[in-house]
Parts: sequence; structure tokens; C-alpha cells
Amino acid sequence: MTSMRFRFLLASGAICALLACIAPQAQALELVHSERSLYRQILIYEEDGKRYMCFTKQCAIGRESVIDLQYPDRLLFEYAHLMMGSLFLAPAPQNVLVVGLGGGSLPRALAFTLPAAHIDVVEIDPVVTRMARKYFSSLPGENTPVFTANTSVFEEDGRAYVKRMVRARRTYDLIMLDAYDHEYIPEHMLTREFLQEVKSLLKPGGIVAANTFSSSKLYDSESATYRAVFGDFYNLKSANRIILAANGPLPGLADVRRNSERFVASFSMIGFATTDVLGRFSLKPDWNAGARVLTDQYSPANLLNNKN
Repeated sequence: MTSMRFRFLLASGAICALLACIAPQAQALELVHSERSLYRQILIYEEDGKRYMCFTKQCAIGRESVIDLQYPDRLLFEYAHLMMGSLFLAPAPQNVLVVGLGGGSLPRALAFTLPAAHIDVVEIDPVVTRMARKYFSSLPGENTPVFTANTSVFEEDGRAYVKRMVRARRTYDLIMLDAYDHEYIPEHMLTREFLQEVKSLLKPGGIVAANTFSSSKLYDSESATYRAVFGDFYNLKSANRIILAANGPLPGLADVRRNSERFVASFSMIGFATTDVLGRFSLKPDWNAGARVLTDQYSPANLLNNKN
């Protein structure tokens, strides 16, 4: 693929943590709504007091988003807990960018934890945005809906938005990359050129948090690409792997632990403990250091489709 030929795939809300993606029993899922968008079929299911957004029938591939209907402020997926660990590196961001909406669990958690911050969200699929508003926001008992006065949603491809903001000289304190298509992160959002664009949107000391897979044919090259752009980064691994990198020196573990103390109460209120996140931080490289860096000319789809 050439640098002028990006595959603008289905860059919408993040695929859930792999263990959470195991499909529930088909007969237990109640279909609430189904709608075809330009990009995909979007299905809303309910089961055992939880509501799911899925892109396949009976959530066969996985659940894109989930909300507890009785306790809607709870953040349920473990990968999202680890993404919130980015606040241990940037504890007081004023401007936050989230690429990928899904049901809006991350913007909701950020708005709850950082009520004064402005949050920009980019989502390519207008139907996903509408479903998030209708089925995952403004529920009874909810303290912080997805779409607050401090949240702006832009319906466009994530990379196109990043390029536009680079030209506009916009900057962010924290950027969360949480966009997936039906298989993995869209390939034009995995390359060195894209990450360089993301880095140029970060203020000095700004943090990027990227939701990736812990087990993937792209793991080595993906890691080498982040290292090439950002230098050292934290790996936070469960079923998913969260990459935390900085535009500048990476805060040390002592700073991470100290900053985490600010969030003990707020994280507990949305359903998880700071200590669970702290235990995942690692600086140890666990990839092939000689792996090829991903570029706009070197398509990672070649690796995904490699059956050897």
C-alpha cells in the first residue's frame, strides 16, 4: 500500500478484551435492536441485566461495548481499566482525544473521573454514534452519561481527523486509540507515519494509550513501531495489551504509583481498583527487537492474512 492509499476501514469502537469476547449462550441473548449501517450490521442485545453492542449475530465474534443497566457508571471490560491507567502518567489532562466510540464506556469513565476536562471523540460510523446515544447514554441511575457538555463527537475516520488536527495545530494532553474494524485495528492506524502524526498532536509530556491484542501476528512489528516513534513504553497486559507511551521522557514507576493515589476513590466508584491496574505496568520488552517496523508502504494486513 502506498502512502497515498490508506484503507479507511471500519474504524469504530474498540473490540472488547479477548476473554470478554467469548460469545454468551445464544438462547440467553435478547435482541433489542438491529440496524445496517454503511459499514456493518449493528446489533443491540441484553442478557442478565447488561446491554451489549455487537457487530455479529449473537455476538459470535465478540461484544464491542457493554453497560450494566442497574449500575451504568461501572466500567466492565478489563482492557478499559488498563486504558484508564494512562491517568497515572497524565493525572490532570485538560484536553483528551478518544479515537473509537463504540457504546462510549471510555468517554463516560473519563467524564466521570475528569469532570473539568474537554473530551473529543472520533467515530466513523454515524449509526454507532446514534446507537450509543439511544442505548448507552442517559440511563436511570447514571451519574455521567456518555455525551456530556464537555464531550464533542466527530463522525469521520480517525486518521483523517488526526491529520486535520495536525494541520490546525491542535494539541492534546492524552490520546486514547481504541478504534477497531471487524478483525483488528485498521491498518492505516498501525503505521509509523500515523503514530508520528499522533505524537505531533500531543503536548510535551502528553500521553498516548493504545488498545491492542496481547497475542497477534502483528505483536512484534507493532511493538517495534511504537518503540521507533516513542522510545520506551509501558506494556499493560491481560487478554488485551495496552501500550502507554509519552511525547518526551516516560514517567518512572515511582511517579506512576504516586499519581495513582489520586484515583483510588474515583476508580472504585466505577468498579475497579487502582492496585489492579498498577500490577500490570511493565517496561520489559517481550518482542523481537529486530521486527520490521510497520509503515504506510508495508501493510500489516499481509501479516494478518499470513497462514504460515
